[in-house]
Parts: sequence; structure tokens; C-alpha cells
Amino acid sequence: MSIAENIARVRGEIADAAKSAGRGPSEIMLVAASKTHSAGRVREAIDAGADAVGENRVQEMMAKRAEGAYDGAPLHFIGHLQSNKVKNVVGICDLIESAADARLLDIIGKRAESLGIVQNVLVEVNIGRENNKSGVMPDELYKTLENAGGAMGIRVLGLMAVPPVCDDKDEEKRFFDEMYNLFVDIRAKKYDNVNMQFLSMGMSDDFTDAILAGSNIVRIGAAIFGPRR
Repeated sequence: MSIAENIARVRGEIADAAKSAGRGPSEIMLVAASKTHSAGRVREAIDAGADAVGENRVQEMMAKRAEGAYDGAPLHFIGHLQSNKVKNVVGICDLIESAADARLLDIIGKRAESLGIVQNVLVEVNIGRENNKSGVMPDELYKTLENAGGAMGIRVLGLMAVPPVCDDKDEEKRFFDEMYNLFVDIRAKKYDNVNMQFLSMGMSDDFTDAILAGSNIVRIGAAIFGPRR
């Protein structure tokens, strides 16, 4: 199937899941996760109606941006962000979804201040509490957001997570539900400089379950582009 056909199919599944969750399809942002796929294929996804494009690697993002890959759609950074690569992402990406710790938030904020801008970010949560993954541990999230409240160069617009791969659907749902509960609780607390607009969770294999649990950004790669090259 073509990229356009894949996006149409994914849109249909998003619409069904959103309806089941009591929401409209327009409330769900479809981010085309384009790791390893060419600038031309990215433009196909944008032309077919992807709401935004997500990139995992800074060097790949810079190369494809030079080819005009993202013209016409917002660009999100969704991969692990090293501190020495922040300068290549701040002010380039509309949203950094993977602000994975307090130190990185500080570095992003200082870079944004030096450019005279405010960078929109999501705080990545290590919801599975996995030692080999990045992200703020759930128990440390509230303190991290309190500290972010004083940062001048960033605006926290929500949370992002990559839950562990689960064979058990009930266990997967538990992680999604825990993320949604954190999202709702933080929104009620009204931290300075924090506006809980987005909950980004769900990829090609589990995005409908994530939407049912409350996600409003889904990051879809293989279901749009096919296997990674």
C-alpha cells in the first residue's frame, strides 16, 4: 500500500478509537515518525495529511531538513536528545517531545533564551521504570515540573512516554492509564510555565489502545512508512 493509503487507514483507526473514547478524530494529532525514511517519503506523508513529522536522530533531521523534507508541517523531535545536540534542535523543532530530565530541560531553556525564543517541550516519563531507558521517573516528575516552572526559555506543554513492550494487554493498559492519571493530576495542580495540552503515547502497534487511555498525540512509523530502511 502507498503512504497515502496507509495514512487513510490509520486515520480510520484513529477515528474509531477516538469515537470509542468519547472524543473527535480532530483531537488526535498524527505524527509521522520518519526515522530512516527519505525526505521524499516524508513529503508524501505530509501531502497525505500527517499533522506533524517526528524525527529520532539529530543528524538525520538536519540532512532531511536541508532537502525541504518538513515544509508544510510542524517538526517534532521524538528521540533521545543528547545535551551536545540541543543547539541543533532548539528553535528548529516546533516541539521537543523527549525532554528526559531536569538537566536537559535547563540546557534547552538556556539555549532558547540565547536565541530570544521560548521552546515548547514535553517531559518524557520513564513510566516503566526501566534502567535502560531515558525519561523522568514518575516519582521525580512533580519536582521536575516545579523546577521547570522557573525556566524562562521553555514552555512545558505535556508529557510523553514509551511504555515497555507488553504481551499482556492488561499490563500495557496499566502503563497507559498511569500516564493519563499523571497528566490529569498535573493539569489540576497548575504549575507555573506548565500547560498540560498534550499526552503523547502510542505507536504503530498500540496507538488505538493509547487513544482509548487518553493520548492525544500518536507517533506512527511502520504503519505509515513500512519497515525501517
